[in-house]
Amino acid sequence: MFSCIIFGGAGFVGTHLAKSFLESGTFTHVHIADIRKSSLDGMQGITTSLTDVRDRIHIETIQQTPDWIFNFAAIHREPGHKPHEYFDTNINGAKNISSYAESLKCKNIFFTSSIAVYGPTHDPTDEAKLPSPITPYGGSKYPAELIHQIWLEKGNNRRLVITRPGVIYGPGDPGNILRMIHAIRKGYFFFPGSKKIHKSYAYIYGFIDSIHFMMERSERLLIYNYVETPTETIEEIAEIIKKHMHSRAPIISLSPTLLMPIANLLQKLKKGNNPIHPVRVKKAGTPTHIIPKTLMDLNFNFEYSFEKSLIHWMRISNGDFK
Repeated sequence: MFSCIIFGGAGFVGTHLAKSFLESGTFTHVHIADIRKSSLDGMQGITTSLTDVRDRIHIETIQQTPDWIFNFAAIHREPGHKPHEYFDTNINGAKNISSYAESLKCKNIFFTSSIAVYGPTHDPTDEAKLPSPITPYGGSKYPAELIHQIWLEKGNNRRLVITRPGVIYGPGDPGNILRMIHAIRKGYFFFPGSKKIHKSYAYIYGFIDSIHFMMERSERLLIYNYVETPTETIEEIAEIIKKHMHSRAPIISLSPTLLMPIANLLQKLKKGNNPIHPVRVKKAGTPTHIIPKTLMDLNFNFEYSFEKSLIHWMRISNGDFK
């Protein structure tokens, strides 16, 4: 029996990945460990446990050494958490999962980091750039990478894959891309700052393809970015959405110096229940121009450009975005 454990597996990415493992036959048993119940609970080939990675990990139902351990457990939503919460979960999670892998004598760990470790990327940025995070989320993810690398160095027969994806989107995720689609469908789209800045995104199905691809490699340590390529400007992304929505919605660029006071005022009036949150405004205007050079050098097949991802999304969602 081939088996794996996915920590944080009840989330958007973990759920998609668990399904893909079973459908492809990569694993015959997937255990999902998360602080919340998985929607896959009860499916053949799936077992689950309520597990908090901030604490010492012990899963009674695991009877054998898993072939792989996946660490997707993270505090990542911005806004939504206090700064210390990102460090409490992401760093302690890395420590406890590494210790658990050692106790089980598991030889393979796959860790999901983030392009947030690079900070703002005005120019094309690949894996050679030294991480310089500026947010609590990015600042917690880079030390977590190093903790996993310490685990790697303790055994000659171990393998570690670290991925740094862009913002992941696709069916079932109510994130930035879906919010943009809904805005354009309603007939407007406002963006803070220049429409010419680049924004790197990762389609869920392309990202999962990259995971399967990297698992098949033999290198002891792999660190790779995952974003769709090429990385378009926010204006180009919006125009592609308009094309598929048959929309004439204007793309209106507003100065952050105008939007930020409005966002701060709404934050006070709405007492935190504010869709135009100051953190979202700042993030929206921050460039992310990421190059997935490691995958490109390894001749990975990027199946989904941004436009192709929308076509695929509509096809599997019966002609709409859900």
